[in-house]
Amino acid sequence: MQTTKVAVLGLGIIGSAWARNLIEDGLDVRPWNRTPQPDFPHFEADAATAADGADLIIIVVADPKAVESVLDAIEPKLGAGQIVVQSSTISAHWSKQFAERVEKTGARFLEAPFTGSKLAAQARQTVYYLGGDEATLSDARPVLERLSKTILHIGPLGTASTLKLAMNLNIAAIAGALNEGLTLCRQSGIADETFFDALHQNVSRSGVSDLKEPKLIAQDYSPQFSVKHMEKDLRLALETAREIGLELPETQAVRSVYQQGLASDMGDADFSALIQLLDSLKPNAD
Repeated sequence: MQTTKVAVLGLGIIGSAWARNLIEDGLDVRPWNRTPQPDFPHFEADAATAADGADLIIIVVADPKAVESVLDAIEPKLGAGQIVVQSSTISAHWSKQFAERVEKTGARFLEAPFTGSKLAAQARQTVYYLGGDEATLSDARPVLERLSKTILHIGPLGTASTLKLAMNLNIAAIAGALNEGLTLCRQSGIADETFFDALHQNVSRSGVSDLKEPKLIAQDYSPQFSVKHMEKDLRLALETAREIGLELPETQAVRSVYQQGLASDMGDADFSALIQLLDSLKPNAD
């Protein structure tokens, strides 16, 4: 199937970048967002109208509740020949539940969480983790390839969501250690540039540290990936772990920091902003 009609439901940081890229490619794109964005190119005021007749319907919203509300709106318009690509970060439990709803309409469902922040989405460098059958992936691939550098088929439905949560809990833990290390150095009189020069030569250097280095130096906390969304992902990771009888103590500790960030009105800021919670730390005097 050569997909040309695409509904993008959710015009946040990622969805808006995807929609603009597909419009630039000349596809018939129907963007929609819960908070109206009438100035966005080809914006549809109604989710059902956007989904009606679309070959591919990409859902990229905040959480399971938001996905559920989108499905409530578009379900009457779904049918055979359509593919719902669910790219919001949710858990395996919710992916399976939403897939069942979609498939009852005759449409197909592809679990498609991703990694990559605002800059990656704009540059078509998204990495997709896909869960579902190979035939559905094959039919969705012509559009997804326009938005990504890599498409990984993880396995059956549910596996991609779990892998995505595993990646995000890893990112959150690395970012927390980065914030604490930088704060320790700052309060010991070591310049940020010296800290990062050393980190560049250290085995602990990571993609996370490279991405957040300029933001931390400039104290620019405009969102690439918000505190509230990462806290949600940590919660879902812990719920998924409990469902299989697993405890994740480090993730629990990291989540508590994110909860402090939410309580401090940092929810919409980039997760690097959590370094501000550490600003009052002082070295112990012996």
